[in-house]
Amino acid sequence: QVQLVESGGGLVQAGGSLRLSCAASGLTFGSYGMGWGWFRQAPGKEREFVAAVSRSGATTDYIDSVKGRFTISRNVDKNTLYLQMNSLKPEDTAVYYCAAAPGGPYNSIRYSSREYDYWGQGTQVTVSS
Repeated sequence: QVQLVESGGGLVQAGGSLRLSCAASGLTFGSYGMGWGWFRQAPGKEREFVAAVSRSGATTDYIDSVKGRFTISRNVDKNTLYLQMNSLKPEDTAVYYCAAAPGGPYNSIRYSSREYDYWGQGTQVTVSS
């Protein structure tokens, strides 16, 4: 049973930084068996893709609005995914979810939430102006 647990959310002023973590357990083939992603959902809006890393770890991609400010990374030894968020803006306020997609192409990015089988419970990020 794969379980994902996020942490690191909170309240921060605009321009500040937060680092989200997602600890994974129950992985049969470790972190390389999964493509990993971060999504977010703001009140009244649909869940949207934020960032992802391929199974190989060699490929990453981001939604345009966070490029240059957010960085996705992972520690394969600890089976932990991270999202470093800098220069935060009020429009980044949302519940952030990590997700894992088993198998699939080794160097490809999964952009659709439908491609992810496992989800964390979410962590709230609030950016004040």
